[in-house]
Amino acid sequence: MSDQIAYLDSSAIVKRYVSEPGSEYVRNIYRNAYSGELRVSFSLWNVGEVLGVIDKARTLGRINDEEYLTIRKRFISETLRMHKLNVLVLVHLRVSILKQAWKIVERYHVYQADALQIASAKIVNASTFVVADKKLHEIALEEGLNSELI
Repeated sequence: MSDQIAYLDSSAIVKRYVSEPGSEYVRNIYRNAYSGELRVSFSLWNVGEVLGVIDKARTLGRINDEEYLTIRKRFISETLRMHKLNVLVLVHLRVSILKQAWKIVERYHVYQADALQIASAKIVNASTFVVADKKLHEIALEEGLNSELI
């Protein structure tokens, strides 16, 4: 098993299931995970965020009910499958991660959710932090992560 870990923030995860700029980059990460070249990581927090994003897309009419159900099912089933195959490092919320995130919130004046992504990536010693938010990317670099803006 590879010790390389690509940590994905919620926006990067969504690109796996919704075609948009950066989707091919994320598809390659998943392919590499399935072939054993690396592992994917994200926090349990991301699961709720991703479900919220796809629900909002449905509410705003960007996707219809059938697309919503398909995307939701693919995300949940693939997450469970990757976890069983040990190619997903799922970060559970712990007090130590929250404390680290709080420091990031105060240092950079960002939302708790964003700070949690950086703290989680650091806790798994991610070799790459994949993000679609420029500000979060810059903070991740400041925090010593090898961040890729997609």
